[in-house]
Amino acid sequence: VQLQASGGGLVQAGGSLRLSCTAIGNTFKINVMGWFRQAPGKQRELVAAISSDGSTNYVNSVKGRFAISGDNAKNTVVLQMNSLKLEDTAVYYCNAKGAPYGSSWLVSDFWGRGTEVTVSS
Repeated sequence: VQLQASGGGLVQAGGSLRLSCTAIGNTFKINVMGWFRQAPGKQRELVAAISSDGSTNYVNSVKGRFAISGDNAKNTVVLQMNSLKLEDTAVYYCNAKGAPYGSSWLVSDFWGRGTEVTVSS
C-alpha cells in the first residue's frame, strides 16, 4: 500500500488548510486512516483518525477546529484544518492501518511522506 498525500503549506494564524491522502493498492483492506504530526523537538502524535465504520478520533488540541472525513470506496481521507494556530506547525503524516484480505489479524501500518504545515503570526 502506498499513501499519496497532498495539501499543506504556509498559512497565517486563523486560516485554513486541507490535507488529502489516498491509499493505493488493492491487496489490503484499510480499516483506519488518519493523520499524525511531528513538530520540531516533539514526538509524533495522532491528530485525527477515521475508521471504516465512520467513527472518528481527535487529539484534544484540535477538537472543534479540525474535521476528518473519509471515502471507503476510494480509500481517501481528508483533514480540513480551520482556525489554525502557531502550535499546529508541524510535519503531517498520513497513516493507514490495514490487513490483507482474508487475514484480518495481520494488521500493518502504512505511512505517507510528510507534508509541512507552517502557521505564521
